[in-house]
Amino acid sequence: MKKYMDIDPGVKYALEQGEIVIALESTIIAHGMPFPQNVETAMAVEETVRSKGAVPATIGIIKGRIKVGLTAEEIEYLAKAENVVKVSRRDFPFVIAKKLDGATTVAGTMMVAHQAGVPLFVTGGIGGVHRGAAEDFDISADLEELKQTDVVVICAGVKSVLDIGSTLEYLETGGVPVITYGSDEFPAFYSRRSGFPAECRMDSPAEIAELIRTKAEMGLRGGMLVACPIPAEHEIDFETIDKTIQKALVECKEKGITGKRVTPFLLDRIKELTGGRSLEANIRLVINNAEVGGEIAAALVNI
Repeated sequence: MKKYMDIDPGVKYALEQGEIVIALESTIIAHGMPFPQNVETAMAVEETVRSKGAVPATIGIIKGRIKVGLTAEEIEYLAKAENVVKVSRRDFPFVIAKKLDGATTVAGTMMVAHQAGVPLFVTGGIGGVHRGAAEDFDISADLEELKQTDVVVICAGVKSVLDIGSTLEYLETGGVPVITYGSDEFPAFYSRRSGFPAECRMDSPAEIAELIRTKAEMGLRGGMLVACPIPAEHEIDFETIDKTIQKALVECKEKGITGKRVTPFLLDRIKELTGGRSLEANIRLVINNAEVGGEIAAALVNI
């Protein structure tokens, strides 16, 4: 993969100097939010990471080259470009060979981050087991990547359009440590609560950094998930958002939407049904995740 990878000089220097670099994904830019909020959010997240003393590296693909550390101009290009491919593990050979533009998913970003030597990754929420997966076996590749790739993912939990309970069971089976930051209940993306108890609660970035260090020293393979509840002032209560999701799911099924097109459709429809409130919550939660990720990075440096 490194043959097709361009690492930004600032990111490369930070890695060489032993500074903590935090990876950021680009699906949120090309498929997760409308313009100009996608660009504004991407830049705000990068600035949040910098404010905590870490170095951001937004990852994407431009004309067949994997970019570790997109420039502001490249972020805007992906935000406006048409036919940007949503890139998970299986999509890399096609997108690279055809010299296409691509926005990396959680799984895709984890792959690139690991290859580049970037240990932490901040995102909005991970993919997981879809509702109704017993019928269509729709399970995100993000979960497989978490089982095998040594990157710590800081997020707001599983996207609430998914089956959170089944996703947590899948992660347990895969041996993926799941830490909930500062809460006894696993978060549900837009909401602080999901109905599922936190199996491992930690209340400080220093605690989490120590766990990361211990796992590495033990030589245990695979990723780790740190779930951060959305700030209370920005959440949408669980019952309200769940009813909205159920309506969007029915429409999705009626339209015959499947595969990797499901989540973008649902997020866009939920934004419409909530009058834009879900988009604002999404923006706030990813910035909050960046704050926590930056604090974990600072703690890692001090271990």
